[in-house]
Order: sequence, then structure tokens, then C-alpha cells
Amino acid sequence: MLVGASACGGGGSDKASADAKASATSSASASPSPTKPAGPPMLLDTITPQTGTTVGVAMPISVIFTNPVASKARATVEKHMKVSASTSVAGAWHWMGDRRADWRPKTYWPSGTTVKIDADMTGVSNGNGRYGVHNYTHTFKIGDDVRADVSVTGHTMKVTKNGAAVRTLSINAGSAQYPTWDGTMAVIDKQEKVHMTSCSVGISCDKGSPNYYDLTLPWDIHLTQSGTYVHYSTGDPNPGSGSARGSHGCVHLSLSDAKWFYGQVKQGDPITITGSPRGKAPADNGYADFNLDWNQWLAGSASGEGTTAAL
Repeated sequence: MLVGASACGGGGSDKASADAKASATSSASASPSPTKPAGPPMLLDTITPQTGTTVGVAMPISVIFTNPVASKARATVEKHMKVSASTSVAGAWHWMGDRRADWRPKTYWPSGTTVKIDADMTGVSNGNGRYGVHNYTHTFKIGDDVRADVSVTGHTMKVTKNGAAVRTLSINAGSAQYPTWDGTMAVIDKQEKVHMTSCSVGISCDKGSPNYYDLTLPWDIHLTQSGTYVHYSTGDPNPGSGSARGSHGCVHLSLSDAKWFYGQVKQGDPITITGSPRGKAPADNGYADFNLDWNQWLAGSASGEGTTAAL
């Protein structure tokens, strides 16, 4: 699973890992090199999405390496990570530091697209004395175009599916002291229950503090690695402009709305939040890749814009 804080609020951006282990025994294929390269192996720790899954239109392909990849080797590594799709899409790789590379389309994926990544790492150097010894393959599908647009100041969340309005829900977002991240965040994952503590995100470990909490809460949609969720909160059971009770950075829904929304969304669906003073979530704080404009995205690519191969 993507490692992150299980609570609302919190600090900066941690480097995101991905939720699909790239191993020879599970969802990724692997075969040894015929001749053993010099030096220790370069391995992929994880690939997201998992093979066989259906994800949302904002989901990037995220590849995590077990060891740093040097700048001089990144163009070659990118060229050995081939992205194919049933519908031709323009996109590019972008490095989030030296161990994570994400590929995203220039705009959202078209619904119904089948996508495949072939990471042929055999014999490929990471520029730091390591060489790939495996090939990895993941195939996944882009599902319905489900989006949620959250207005912090309007206390609403508008949900659409394939371009049609579905429902508008009442919400509360972060307080002035603990504002919610702005921008577009693709859903990392969802859980029926999450144990959330103020201590885990650096808000307060003092049980006497008014900002201390230690709760297990239902219907949780995970948006950032630093601890942003859309969920129900027992401390804010009837969110909306009437109550206007701020959270510690999460987006609160009523219990019935939270359960309904949980059933609508999947990994990779874009949740866009506007009206918060905090600014956009960093791109590597979960899967906030679309918070970078296209020129910013290409600035982090070693090989530049390309088009998916035919699938």
C-alpha cells in the first residue's frame, strides 16, 4: 500500500510509494538476464496500478526503484519503460526525486482505454553501478470518468460521472489553522475504516489539547500521503455552510453521503479542491501529478513528450 499518515492534516510532502508490488510471483512478469551484468541488480520496488485493475482518468503509472537512478541514466531508463494504450494518448515521464518516475497523459485518460507498461530493465544501467535483471509488465483499464469538485468556501462537493452531474453534497473542509490542500488529487485508495490520530500527522500528541484526537472513522477516501481524506467525522456529523466547522485538513461528509461517495469512487478518480488558502498539494504527495502544468511536467522528464504505442 502507499505509505502515508492515517489522519487528517499535517505537514509537507513525503515521497510516495506505489501500491502494487512488482514481483515475479504476483502481478509483474520477470525473467533473469541470460548473462549476468556486472554489479548489483537494479530492481523495481513497486508499479502502480496493479495489473488487472480498473482505475480513474487521473491515475498515473508510478514506478518506484529500490535504489537511486542517476540523472545521466534516466533517458535510457525511460525509453525502456514502454507505455502502450488502446487509444493513442500523448504523455511523458516525470521524476519525483531519484527513485520514483510517473507517466501521465497530457490530459486525463479517455474512459475505456486499456493501458500496458512494459518495463524491460534487463541489462539497463541506473547510472550508479547497478543493472536491471528483470522485465516487468502491468496491464490495467481506465474506467468511468468519475470526478468530484470540492468548494471549500461554498461547502459543497459536486460529483459527476462521464460528464453528467450526479449529486451535490454538503461538506466541511479544513480550518484556518489546518487548511485543506488545494488542487487535483487522484484517489490513492479507500478503506471502510481508518484509525486516525492527531499525533501521527504532527498536530498534537497531548491528550489534553483541544486538537488531540484518536478515532476510528468510516468511509475513508485517501487523497494525500500526508493524511488528507474525504470521510465521515463523528466530530462534524452534519457538515455544510450551516455548521461551517473546520476540520484538521480533511473533507467531511455526513454519514450517509460518505457511504454513498465511497461506493462511487475508485483509485485514480480526480478530486479537485478549490478555495483553500494552503495552495496545491505537491505532485508527489500521493498522486497529485495533475497539479503540475504540462511545461512543469516536461521539465522533470529526461526524454520529453511521447505518444503511447498501439495496443
